[in-house]
Formats: sequence, structure tokens, C-alpha cells
Amino acid sequence: MSGKFDSDFGMVSIDDGVIATIAGLSAMECYGIVGMASKNATEGFFELVKWENLSKGVKVYTKENNIVIDLHVILQYGVKISVVANNIIEKVKYNVENLTGLKVEKINVYVQGIRVQK
Repeated sequence: MSGKFDSDFGMVSIDDGVIATIAGLSAMECYGIVGMASKNATEGFFELVKWENLSKGVKVYTKENNIVIDLHVILQYGVKISVVANNIIEKVKYNVENLTGLKVEKINVYVQGIRVQK
């Protein structure tokens, strides 16, 4: 599905992939995040996603003009998970609402792993 709204000139439809890309890029701007995680279907574990495929770690559900976003992330070792998760939620909500004009109902952050940087 996609987010839709009417303007003076007609209807605007924003694909879920566009919203997922905005959410993924917004999350990557936050301190403490190493990357997005994508589940490897064959082996059942999560792997770090490259910059070109950030939307693979994001699931978007749209109902009318309300959006629910699930973010699967990998964080840096030593950061406070709750603080980083709240920062991600605030940043993603702000950017998606301002860039699309749609309302974000809920953002779920799933921490799939911690990466130790050397």
C-alpha cells in the first residue's frame, strides 16, 4: 500500500518504498547506529545492510494516512540503547512527517545486534 492525500491539484500517492528509504536514511543519521539489519531467510540470522539497500531493514505499514514503521537496527557497542532508540524514533518521525505530509502513528525499533568497533 501507499500513503495518499488530496491536494488542490489532484491526488498524491507516496509508495511505501519511498517512506522506507526516508526512514532508513534518517535513522542512519543518529549517533550510535552502525546500520540497518536484514534477515537472511536461508540461515535465519540478521546481517548488516549496505547503504544502497537501507530500506531492507525497514517495514512500512500504511492505513489511510497513518503510517507504522518497523526499524531493524544494529547499534554500536557502549551506547545506551534506550537513548539511541528514542533519538531514532524522534528523527525518523520528524523527517517522514515533514517530507511526506503524512502522519506517523507509531515507530518500532528492533535492536537486532551490537557491533564492537576496533
